[in-house]
Amino acid sequence: MQDAKLIAKAHDDHGTVIALNDRVTAGGDELLIVGGPCSVESLEQMEAIATRLGAGTVQALRGGVYKPRTSPYAFQGLGESGLAILDRVRRRYHLPVITEVMAIHQIEAISAHADVLQVGSRNMQNFDLLKALGEIDQPVVLKRGLAATIQEFVMAAEYIAAHGNPNIILCERGIRSFDSYTRNVLDLAAVVALKQITHLPVLVDPSHAAGKRELVPNLAKAAIAAGADGLMIECHPVPEESVSDARQALSLEDMNALVESLRPIATAVGRIIPDMIGSKEPVLA
Repeated sequence: MQDAKLIAKAHDDHGTVIALNDRVTAGGDELLIVGGPCSVESLEQMEAIATRLGAGTVQALRGGVYKPRTSPYAFQGLGESGLAILDRVRRRYHLPVITEVMAIHQIEAISAHADVLQVGSRNMQNFDLLKALGEIDQPVVLKRGLAATIQEFVMAAEYIAAHGNPNIILCERGIRSFDSYTRNVLDLAAVVALKQITHLPVLVDPSHAAGKRELVPNLAKAAIAAGADGLMIECHPVPEESVSDARQALSLEDMNALVESLRPIATAVGRIIPDMIGSKEPVLA
């Protein structure tokens, strides 16, 4: 891969394990299952998700508080109040949280309230943002751009590494095509290629690829079988009432069932889904 000096795989056994907090990692034998809503809506919503999923189903929570939306009139996220909700939930339930950063000036506040910063597909080649994220020591989830080549994706990650931050997790979330039946086309060939090209963990987001909740479980299974290091899946206590991406969100019951269905596939490919990470009971007021 042209010029990829820092994230290129040096040999077959070269793989990086990245710590999200003191108990959760990405890469290695344990799969990382990330679940949560497209957007943080309330403390009650996030606590319901943490309570239902935080003891054996997911190892990390996702939730957007700054939302890039195609329409300027769509819900843009709760901002700072959303960060406060994420911070409270991560402390009470011992679950790392992942949320999107859209601009350099947001990095400091997000870093103080979340464990992992996510670069969305629209910002994959926002090079100033990538450089700034290279100057922090927290993990970054880098999502593939809407129509980015594998080389462009790899070099975007190289920007972060070249500016000092090696804690990068790649995420394949589907790319655009002529077919409108699914929201995007999930490129599992890219997952295989990225595991050969780089030493970084690779997640798959089947929710944004499918755009339809009924397609998510089988895509998730295929991703684990293809060698992904984990999944990022949208779920909501009442999916039909989600303020954004309602059509692709799983119910919490379906999320639990999906993870259980993944366990034999994980075993077959030599991976493990941890049984217990978070806590159903809050530990801090």
